[in-house]
Amino acid sequence: MSNDLEGKPLPAPRPQRLGAAASARPRNRRARSGADPQAAPQADPQAGPHLDFDPARRSDLDEEDQPAAAAAPRTTPARDPEDSGDYQLEAVELKKTFYKGSTEIPVLKGINLGVRRGEFLAIAGQSGSGKSTLLHLLGTLDAPDAGEIYFNGRRIDSLPGSQRDRLRNRQLGMIFQFYHLLPELTTLENVLLPVMICRSAWQFLRHRRAYRQIATELLDMVGLGHRLKHTPRELSGGEMQRAAIARALIPGPELLLADEPTGNLDRGTGREILELLYSLNRQHDLTIVMVTHDPAIAQEADRVVRLVDGRVEAA
Repeated sequence: MSNDLEGKPLPAPRPQRLGAAASARPRNRRARSGADPQAAPQADPQAGPHLDFDPARRSDLDEEDQPAAAAAPRTTPARDPEDSGDYQLEAVELKKTFYKGSTEIPVLKGINLGVRRGEFLAIAGQSGSGKSTLLHLLGTLDAPDAGEIYFNGRRIDSLPGSQRDRLRNRQLGMIFQFYHLLPELTTLENVLLPVMICRSAWQFLRHRRAYRQIATELLDMVGLGHRLKHTPRELSGGEMQRAAIARALIPGPELLLADEPTGNLDRGTGREILELLYSLNRQHDLTIVMVTHDPAIAQEADRVVRLVDGRVEAA
């Protein structure tokens, strides 16, 4: 989905909501198809609105807004020089300690992790293993005490605060267990928030009809086309999570970070949310990193990384 709306046609209405064909999801789709992971996905004329997750086609960012411009060069060697070039997101020797009074509580004790473009990665572990802490570091919501984080080959953990904010707003989509929808806004208004934040008031007002149409199509895609004017208190848990997913998608992110997206839902609703995420990954080659404490949910991902006592468990 391109955010440079001026002079470009809007996507056609989607005939079927995303995630409807749950049982058709193939496992190990790249190994089976032999597809080049770097190749652009082919558009399906029956697949509905196209969400543009390719950074090469993102024209809504001004040159001075690019986080890469201020990114620090790499200061540590790659863990695998032959493999690191394929990583869209990489963590190198991440450490994080929290303090309770004078007591140190080490949570992450040297995490090394690489995520390839288009991968669906699950980070699993028991409560207190550091899963959510790691995800918050990867999303630049918090800073590591030691170590480095790279996105598209450039270091992001040391960026100034305004650059990290811009990175999260435009290139990293985030989904939380407790949704974090603003209760006084409608579903449609909540989905529009990232666009309202990244645009000036004049820019947003100039293109507000186009933005509203894109937000409406995203909500229709996740099965909420009939809930546009409802506030969060009028939605079920599953509907609120679907709205949060649409909100994360509207900027056209390159990477989606999901922190226990099914943890606050019943099993049936949680399955629907998982199938929605699978569809986004499969149909749009969107990279997804998901944290979960449920081994059964984790096994549905392309790859599982387990955290034990603040470290990645050896395979």
